[in-house]
Amino acid sequence: MISLADLQRRIGKGELSADAAIVQTLEAIAARDKAIGAFVCHRLAAHAPSDGPLRGIAVGIKDIIDTANFSTEMGSPIYRGFHPRADAPVVAMLKRAGATIIGKTTTTPFAATDPTATLNPHNHAHTPGGSSAGSAAAVGAGIIPLALGTQTGGSVIRPASFCGTAAIKPSYRLLPTVGVKCFSWTLDTVGLFAAGIEDLACGLAAMTRRSELLLPASPTAPRIGVVTQDFAGEVEAASREAIQIAMRAAERAGARVRALPLAEIFADAWRIHTTVQQFEAHQALAWEYREHYNEMPPILRSRLDESRDIPPAEYDEALAIAARARAALSPIFEEVDVLLTYSAPGAPPKGLDSTGDPRLNRLWTLMGTPCVNVPAYMAEGNLPVGVQVIGPFGADGKALAAARFVEQALKR
Repeated sequence: MISLADLQRRIGKGELSADAAIVQTLEAIAARDKAIGAFVCHRLAAHAPSDGPLRGIAVGIKDIIDTANFSTEMGSPIYRGFHPRADAPVVAMLKRAGATIIGKTTTTPFAATDPTATLNPHNHAHTPGGSSAGSAAAVGAGIIPLALGTQTGGSVIRPASFCGTAAIKPSYRLLPTVGVKCFSWTLDTVGLFAAGIEDLACGLAAMTRRSELLLPASPTAPRIGVVTQDFAGEVEAASREAIQIAMRAAERAGARVRALPLAEIFADAWRIHTTVQQFEAHQALAWEYREHYNEMPPILRSRLDESRDIPPAEYDEALAIAARARAALSPIFEEVDVLLTYSAPGAPPKGLDSTGDPRLNRLWTLMGTPCVNVPAYMAEGNLPVGVQVIGPFGADGKALAAARFVEQALKR
């Protein structure tokens, strides 16, 4: 994979020009993307801006995020050829920081559950995950150093785990979702994919102009609470192995690691995530569902059919449960610095008829907390498996620093 931080250092020292870094990306797209299909469209030539911390950094944008220079088709024939007049604010933030938007990456239709044709870069017989399939696959294949995705259930952390990349789903609303096709306004979150944790920190800090997101020179050993989310069902051996490896590595490196039970309110919150998501999806996708019903992707259409009669009172109660769970989460972070849990139920499933299961991500999306995927284990078949580091709401720098600690411990 291509390290964003390494590119920044080389460009800063004059060892590599920003334009040369962009050319390398264009060559990588030409050489590798035919095999995995991560891009919907991309530039054939580009020049880097003359300044900015992300000059020379080529970025892929998930194709539900508006771009003025590329169409935004949302993985659906309903929007084929649709061309926004303006960039979404997150795209404008990247450009302001000097990044070069190199192309649009594939998404499942409307960032839902019907799979794309994108292949896993590590094993083409397996899914790259979804809905941010193209962004995860392009970074995992070493084509681009940075990509944007979105998460409503598990669409950043899960594909990052499956494609072997680092990724962050930041705290809710750290990155604006204006100009991003809405699925659920309570849950939708823009996230980043990169080669490693330092790369995520550099990218997110440059976008937001928040220097506190940059990693400390010597991260301190964190207090880690391990949560297994038993209410979300059994996990496969590969995920159990990944978290055990990460726990042992962190302990050897000096972290204090202990199992942490979760109160019943978190099981309730996990259960009602779908209520919130589907109630809001019916409103966010009302025009498409009403005017283009037969063109809607079949799995999404079926789930909308099943959930169209959710009463407002049930939705209101779900939001109340979510609020109680968020309140209950806060004191947990007085006992530990971060939580450690599974990123996915297992290694990426075989075949392209599914993007995998987001059931281990839903709770943390609902909580609005920063979540960071750390690649931890390579299962049989060259299949990546990650672990998820979760920080307190608003403490994205703390989550990144702890994730970096775990990443470095794993490398030892």
